[in-house]
Amino acid sequence: MKLTIFGLTVSSSWGNGHATLWRGLIGALAQRGHRVVFFERDVPYYANTRDLTEIPGGELRLYRSWEEVWPEAVRELTDSDAAIVTSFCPDGAAAGKAVAESAVARRIYYDMDTPVTLALVEAGEMPSWLGSSGLADYDLVLSFTGGLALDKLCQRLGAVRVAALYGSVDPNAHRRTAPYDQYRADLSYLGTYAEDRQAILQELFIEPARHLPERRFLIGGAQYPEQFPWTPNIFFVRHLPPAEHPAFFSSSRLTLNVTRRAMAESGWCPSGRLFEAASCGTPILSDWWEGLDAFFTPSEEILVARSADDTLEAMSLSDAELSNIAMRSRERVLAEHTADRRAEELEALIFETIPAGLHGQGPAELGNVMEM
Repeated sequence: MKLTIFGLTVSSSWGNGHATLWRGLIGALAQRGHRVVFFERDVPYYANTRDLTEIPGGELRLYRSWEEVWPEAVRELTDSDAAIVTSFCPDGAAAGKAVAESAVARRIYYDMDTPVTLALVEAGEMPSWLGSSGLADYDLVLSFTGGLALDKLCQRLGAVRVAALYGSVDPNAHRRTAPYDQYRADLSYLGTYAEDRQAILQELFIEPARHLPERRFLIGGAQYPEQFPWTPNIFFVRHLPPAEHPAFFSSSRLTLNVTRRAMAESGWCPSGRLFEAASCGTPILSDWWEGLDAFFTPSEEILVARSADDTLEAMSLSDAELSNIAMRSRERVLAEHTADRRAEELEALIFETIPAGLHGQGPAELGNVMEM
């Protein structure tokens, strides 16, 4: 089938989690015989950090304005089997209108930032990437976040059918490598700076660094302010492109995952970094959020920290103990959370939830599809 996607970005991994996910998912869809056309507005902050110009197995359409690209988008929709509009798409409202007015068989919205969307709605603000009708015009709404967020997408935004489509990893791109000395760390953290993560990062990363001055701590990411509370043993690597993630994780004795506040409060929100690190065979220490134990078994496949003492305890484990945790985590991810597995789930949702030509009227359901 042919899928036309209107998204935030696939060409630049700078400061966002969308690009890496789409690269793996599009590649997996292509391996399954599908064709993908991805529309992305060509904005300066992604153009200046672009680390992909062609999508293997897909077509990248960069454009300057919706007025300029609208006729081309309409043409692509004409022979598409499914169209997907994503959260934070700069022209999401206009693209959603074009999809609703087209004859495309399956109209899909993919919220890759569900807690952010719901927080705006609950504050009385319609997200700029949605039109005035919310999600009512879509046959299927996919969410990067599961749990109660699925109910809220129906109740607050009028979604007819919703299903969780979580993040994933491409094990061909994220696998163990030889360690790099510049990325060597007793504890690492990979993530863009976010103020709403800072308190947890302070407790689980910075405080342990102050307690263990002889250990090496490493942060990789972008947008860190000058006033960040660095210590002499916390080292920094400015923005790492996806190609460097395996070396980063493979050089870490232990890596930390910290979840943004809105996502943690919502729960059921596995970051793609969790799956990447596990695929690279790196033991993971994570903050707690509801649903985490549905993806990894605590103490067996992942370590959980709620305080600096928990981090210190995790760092005191032997290499053998950490290696066993990493091995079990990797096995779990390769079995359940690969890009190919997500492509299979997406394919099933597209084919089975909505009979061709019946927009929003099909009775078929999958186990993880909710109908309102």
